[in-house]
Amino acid sequence: MINYSVEINGINVEATYSDKSVEELFLPLLKHLTVIQKEKGRRILVMLAAPPGAGKSTLCSFLESLSKEHDDICDVQAIGMDGFHRRQEYLVSHTALRDGKEIKMVDIKGAPVTFDLEKLTEAVRKVVSGVECYWPSYDRHFHNPVEDAVHITGDIVLLEGNYLLLDEEGWSDLRRMADYTISISASEDLLRSRLIDRKIKSGNDMYKASKFVDFSDMANVRLCLEKTTKADLLLRVSEDGEYERS
Repeated sequence: MINYSVEINGINVEATYSDKSVEELFLPLLKHLTVIQKEKGRRILVMLAAPPGAGKSTLCSFLESLSKEHDDICDVQAIGMDGFHRRQEYLVSHTALRDGKEIKMVDIKGAPVTFDLEKLTEAVRKVVSGVECYWPSYDRHFHNPVEDAVHITGDIVLLEGNYLLLDEEGWSDLRRMADYTISISASEDLLRSRLIDRKIKSGNDMYKASKFVDFSDMANVRLCLEKTTKADLLLRVSEDGEYERS
């Protein structure tokens, strides 16, 4: 087993990956991406889409770290779409419709409408163009994006996010810019448990964490599970947290 520690969006995360997953899944994936990059002779963009709580940010960080340990694999640079959350002050002052009711966007933060899709699309175009550019991150403690946090220089850029492969107007345009796509699924119960734990680590008590997850996050989970288009590589998180081919 490989223990992996990393800070994701301002929160310390501990993850464990099995030797089997690394040898039979992750390393072959990285080698395949290296082949694609060498054949195309330019920067390639890989999109990884997964519902909230599937561990996508941590996994992509791990894949970046793993790529740097092998000379026969091109270094991967991992980034996320969380930096394109609309700012907290915007979410507090704007509304959206949920189940026919008008509610504050902040109450459903994480839903597609609470991201700046236009800004994200333009940033992805810059990455695909191959130029050196900058990318925002997100800090869960401050509840806002951090602009220009990452300097994009890599030949393989691995972009993760909930809605990158979403089959909805506007979002579906993103997929066309990807050279390779990956999607991850998991059971709703597993994702709910993980999301509540994450919310507690962000400073909420069990009641507030459960209330937000059930009202907001789980709607996003179901949207991702139901409307993510088929990717080049399909993965699933088992009940014991293991990644496997779907």
